[in-house]
Amino acid sequence: MPQTLSMMEARKQLTSLPEILSHDGQVDVVEITRRGKPVLAVLPWELYEALSETLEIMGDKELMVQLRQSLLEMDSGKLVSWQDAKQELNL
Repeated sequence: MPQTLSMMEARKQLTSLPEILSHDGQVDVVEITRRGKPVLAVLPWELYEALSETLEIMGDKELMVQLRQSLLEMDSGKLVSWQDAKQELNL
């Protein structure tokens, strides 16, 4: 659940936001509000990169077709063990 800070609170705590975002080993998002309405979201860089990569993949029609096909194959039991895959790829 995102932590909420007003714009004034966020300004005061700007340098401590990295610690706020990473507490108890959990990554969090800080919602910044102006006059009680959300206007910004501050998140750790790793989460931003993961979201960007996910959106890029989801925006690629060809990759999404391949992903859906892979999921169908997995659901139908057409799996290859990791050992067999390594052997087939000479790894």
